Amino acid sequence: MDLPHPTWLRSFEAAARLGSFSAAAEELGLTPAAVSQQMRLLEQHLKTTLFERLPRGVALTDMGEAYAQPVRKGLGDIQVATAGLFGKARRQRVKVRASISCAALVIAPRLQEFLERHPEIEVELSTFVWANRFQDGISDIDIRFGFGDWTDGRVTHLGHEFAIPVCPPDYLAGFGDAPALDRLAAAHVLTIHGSESDWPRLFAQMGITLPVAARVTRFDSSLMALQAMTAGSGLAIVLESFAQPFLDRGLVVAPVPDRLAIRPAHFLVERDGAWQRDEIRAFSDWIRGLFVTG
Repeated sequence: MDLPHPTWLRSFEAAARLGSFSAAAEELGLTPAAVSQQMRLLEQHLKTTLFERLPRGVALTDMGEAYAQPVRKGLGDIQVATAGLFGKARRQRVKVRASISCAALVIAPRLQEFLERHPEIEVELSTFVWANRFQDGISDIDIRFGFGDWTDGRVTHLGHEFAIPVCPPDYLAGFGDAPALDRLAAAHVLTIHGSESDWPRLFAQMGITLPVAARVTRFDSSLMALQAMTAGSGLAIVLESFAQPFLDRGLVVAPVPDRLAIRPAHFLVERDGAWQRDEIRAFSDWIRGLFVTG
């Protein structure tokens, strides 16, 4: 079936919503006779009755009610798409990609600050486990963890970081008062892919012997390790910035004050040419401040 004329559909939506041909005509800048004629033509085209003509106004038939909903949605979608693509107040968009731990524990909890400061900018935040290059259309900005040796964009170091050992409060309490870190590590260790060397480095820094753990559980992200830890078992070394939300809520504790300086770091990587856009510069400035101020 050929689609009805768009003018008929526009008049139909208004008359269906307002329950009156006269009210629809006033809203659309037409005469009541013109709207009534368009509705007759639409009904003839569809070979069905859409309205019951009442002494005062009109009422939708069952078929008219069923048809009104998709027509209203379709016209609304067209309006939104037109305003978004061609409107004067077209919003700018920044596509950002980060590790799942960084996105969930550092960026997302503070993102509202940026959105309130820049209501004209939309942010699309996606995640990865590991990334060493941009992918077409996925992101304008990456927040990557490594040594800054990427060549596919402008790279900015976001500051040196520290990692700390953390464990659930109940796990710590199970070892009595002030247990040594090696006792905690000997029972159950949670390791995060890519940071296994942090354990021998931390124990060497503390001048104690790294024990052989009775139980080792491995994860590919700090977020998963921290979430699993809330069940009540294990000791992990995670970035202090990642652990902080869990420390603030009392879900984990730091059994010792020692901190381990981390050699890799987070870097802001802007796709070639992207930094020339105002919205990219605004988000990049915010990210730099976020990491510097923590």
